Amino acid sequence: MRVVLAEDLALLRDGLTRLLEAFDFQVVAAVDNGPSLLPALLEHRPDVAVVDVRLPPTFTDEGLQAAIEARQKVPGMPVLVLSQHVEPLYARELLTDRAGGVGYLLKDRVANVAQFVDAVRRVAGGGTAMDPEVVSQLLARHSSPLSGLTTREREVLSLMAEGRSNGAIATKLFVGEKAVSKHISSIFTKLDLPPSDDDHRRVLAVLTYLNA
Repeated sequence: MRVVLAEDLALLRDGLTRLLEAFDFQVVAAVDNGPSLLPALLEHRPDVAVVDVRLPPTFTDEGLQAAIEARQKVPGMPVLVLSQHVEPLYARELLTDRAGGVGYLLKDRVANVAQFVDAVRRVAGGGTAMDPEVVSQLLARHSSPLSGLTTREREVLSLMAEGRSNGAIATKLFVGEKAVSKHISSIFTKLDLPPSDDDHRRVLAVLTYLNA
């Protein structure tokens, strides 16, 4: 599986490269600045891009903007964004494009090797990988539209937004999958969102709604 990596900190960039290669990923390009990222993405068209939001020269949103532009030129290119902090605006920009896998992780999560590798693979496969803290803050910023949800429905929605399947949600909440399905159906009804059999699309629909 081919990866383009964008990270300006040399130690972290080298560490991520070694980590990914240890799990059979092929890092075809590792760049340390915004201007170099877009050409690398368009040249290599990787199976997944792992991108820091803030890159030189201005350390604002170069990484994200390059990833978004690359997805416009190569629709569906999977992108996993890394960030030092929760930045809902950046999450919204990425999630409004529903084509291809997307993810948003805090850099602290990289310390959990299994979780990070699973996130990279999930995004490469067209899925969604959202950091629970990002999801929590997105939900908190949009409490009004969610006021009609029960406590359990909010828990289910949060886990959905992380990219978990119905089975994984059931295991996490110690309930049956049928109960989870009923909660999800109720959530979509209350949020005026059409249900979908496509887990990736339903997560993006929920997150896009929450960021509207």
